[in-house]
Amino acid sequence: MTDEYQIEIPASFVALYVLPGHQKPSLPRDDLAARYELCEDMAQLLTETARNMEFSLGLAESDVLTRCLHGLRVEPAVVSEAESVWVVRRLAELLGWSDAGLQDPQA
Repeated sequence: MTDEYQIEIPASFVALYVLPGHQKPSLPRDDLAARYELCEDMAQLLTETARNMEFSLGLAESDVLTRCLHGLRVEPAVVSEAESVWVVRRLAELLGWSDAGLQDPQA
């Protein structure tokens, strides 16, 4: 078994690439795994930045998440809009924060 098939991709991420009316993702497994790894790494890397923003700027958790979301969408964007929401929701999960107050600037 190769390494790429040992990566468990969460259903929440796979869902980003399943088109309405379809059951399978629109990306090949290797591409999907690469996109997932990028997004997971982004969420992990943002944890320290998010904590620093919360304490140094005195921001509410929801405001920190909204700023991170906006930052992920600055051109040239590395992740898609759907992926940026996933990254920020994963960030909230890693920090033990609620993402209920997340304000999507594109919504």
